[in-house]
Amino acid sequence: MKNSERYWARPLKLKNGFYIEVRNKGGKNAMKIRSENKKEMEDAAALYGSYKDKDVIILGEYKAGIPFTEVS
Repeated sequence: MKNSERYWARPLKLKNGFYIEVRNKGGKNAMKIRSENKKEMEDAAALYGSYKDKDVIILGEYKAGIPFTEVS
């Protein structure tokens, strides 16, 4: 009988966009949520942050799978 679990051999490549990470308070597993622009990301963070049992971490903008920071 084969093992029915999935094995993730490599890290997930993130699409271009803005990301937040949502997890249950005290939990280890997290879900990344992508938005097309910064305003949508902030709205989603405010929505999930309003729940008392959720932790929200703003990851910011990703391009080509890596965090993007503007050089000023």
